[in-house]
Amino acid sequence: MAVAEDARPVVRVGTRGSRLALIQTDLTLAALREAHPGLQFEIVTVTTQGDANQAAPLAGMGLGVFVKEIERRLEIGDIDMAVHSLKDMPTVLPDGMTIGAVLERADPRDVLVSHLGTVLDELPPGTRVGTSSPRRAAQIAEKRPDLAIVPIRGNVDTRLRKAAGEECDGTILAAAGLIRMGLGSVITEYLAPQDFVPPPGQGAMAVEIRADDSWLSEIMSSIDHDITNAAVSAERAFLEELGGGCQVPVGAYASVNGSSDSLLLNAFIGAPDGSRSFRATAQGPIQSPADAARAAWESLRDQGAAALLTGWRMPS
Repeated sequence: MAVAEDARPVVRVGTRGSRLALIQTDLTLAALREAHPGLQFEIVTVTTQGDANQAAPLAGMGLGVFVKEIERRLEIGDIDMAVHSLKDMPTVLPDGMTIGAVLERADPRDVLVSHLGTVLDELPPGTRVGTSSPRRAAQIAEKRPDLAIVPIRGNVDTRLRKAAGEECDGTILAAAGLIRMGLGSVITEYLAPQDFVPPPGQGAMAVEIRADDSWLSEIMSSIDHDITNAAVSAERAFLEELGGGCQVPVGAYASVNGSSDSLLLNAFIGAPDGSRSFRATAQGPIQSPADAARAAWESLRDQGAAALLTGWRMPS
């Protein structure tokens, strides 16, 4: 069915105001303009709780700190659509909201950036590695318990500055963000996703719209990437198996198994200090991403991972 591109004079697009968020929004709009040349867009930058409060640890602020204010603006009609990093989105969306499209994922891996120019396995004992992510901190502590983990906050540029010796000697970041910003040259090492299992949705961009906006839903279908959508759905379904608001270090990464129609999901749960960790690999049909998620959780539960979840629910 053809879409009437002139049904709305301007589509208002909500996004965070960071350099990376604006780049990701531009990439999303470029895909939409290619599919629908007649559409006109207006970018509306929104300051979220996570942007406004740079002092508090992210782990204590709960999920959704980078999306809730944008969703509020979407709900009241100030904007028509929102572009998010999918990993920032809680598994349960507010009533009346839906994910209209998931774009093709960029590199999902974590990377080490260090001014020492040394890979993680060869960093000198006591090297300061900065991160605000409990998952990354747990995985660093598991692999290199002799390193010093330093909490750092800020956008990508700020964290790179802090990791250049100002506050620490290196940091772990998402490959996708650095590459999109044209900063791939600063990467010291790409970390294997089997060891540093990424968070659900890392590397993917999602467009959130109002569920009753059938016109925009039809438009978004043109940029939705089926394989990425299935993979991230499995990852988010795994997080939902844990309760959705779990704050224990968690990773989940799904990929399509070769040319078949099955998904392979790698999942991780660890203690915050890296003292205990559990990993599982599960497979399921691409048409039913939740099957792989359920199988991965059952495997982890059989290993005893459920004990780590006690006391680590997100504050309401």
